[in-house]
Amino acid sequence: MPQSADRILVSHAGTLPRSEGVARLFDGGADDELTRVLPDAVRDVVRRQAELGIDIVNDGELSKRGGFSGYVRNRMSGIQQREFAAGEAPTPHDVTGRDRRDFPGAFAAGVGPMRGGGTANQPFFCTGPLVYVGQANVENDIANLKAATAGLNVQPYLPAIAPGTVEHWLWNEYYPDSESFLFAIADALHQEYKAITDAGILLQIDDPDLPDGWQMYPSMSVADYRAYAELRVAAINRALEGIPEDRVRLHICWGSGHGPHKNDIPLRDIVDIVLKVRASCYSVEAANPRHEYEWHVWETTSLPAGKSLMPGVVGHATNVIEHPETVADRLVRYAGEVGRENVVAGTDCGIGTRVGHGEIAWAKLEALVEGARVASKHLWGR
Repeated sequence: MPQSADRILVSHAGTLPRSEGVARLFDGGADDELTRVLPDAVRDVVRRQAELGIDIVNDGELSKRGGFSGYVRNRMSGIQQREFAAGEAPTPHDVTGRDRRDFPGAFAAGVGPMRGGGTANQPFFCTGPLVYVGQANVENDIANLKAATAGLNVQPYLPAIAPGTVEHWLWNEYYPDSESFLFAIADALHQEYKAITDAGILLQIDDPDLPDGWQMYPSMSVADYRAYAELRVAAINRALEGIPEDRVRLHICWGSGHGPHKNDIPLRDIVDIVLKVRASCYSVEAANPRHEYEWHVWETTSLPAGKSLMPGVVGHATNVIEHPETVADRLVRYAGEVGRENVVAGTDCGIGTRVGHGEIAWAKLEALVEGARVASKHLWGR
């Protein structure tokens, strides 16, 4: 993960707006047709990031059909989709579970739908050994991004899903227990992680369900959940075996759904566990009204030496575009706690499909870049 000695670098957490043509194919076109248009689409989205002044860029997740989580269903064998038999359905993996309990009327009225339209409840089953079969897919992602960034003064990154987040939509019917199931997912994903980092591209592991799994289990105490989270972090680290830490960034959030989030687990309760992930940078929410206060966590939590923090200083929870001075204020606060050289300007989550329109998403990223410039001038005096 690159660091800067004279200014705050800028990145973002994931999805970017899709053009009309890509969106049409993404939602219903043939795989080969989408594959055909992706090189030009990725080149366009990378160029736009570079022109804005974003330093660490991705492909906008334009190839990830099924979303940031579901895309991997087509990259692993041993998965079957079918309906639940009568009486078979277990307790839903609802990442709004605690909020839904407290706000039944709001949810009945359609407030705060589950992230991604409820993908965690779709009936996908693990019916055999999980084997990674997505080599051609990830090689296409790598080739498209490398071609798009050639000649540009940017660092490329690719996101990939974490084992624990896959676990939340995949029902185990093959492995003897949840731990062996989780580690089998990790072993399969290792191949995707390694292909990305071997290509010289920064790997971002997306694990929103590391914090928001708390909502799924309303009966758990914080102590119970910490043990649950420890095992999921162990699975991430197993998937990262042999991969240098400086090629890895971790993104966590509390889900991008526009619900109450009143019952999100506080970062303070799990931050020490999050920092056990073998990554060089940690991306956390810092802009939305439920989590903006959590910069205080770093008053008493030491960022490990040589690591970076990427606070989300623009958000996906509102169409209101943050003022660059607000962005700068947030970055300066974090710099005061973890050191200016250890801060990367980021977003709370992927904003490409969460804000009301692509124009708004790009305007938020423009404010992000400008806010980082203002903060850098304040912190370095130039």
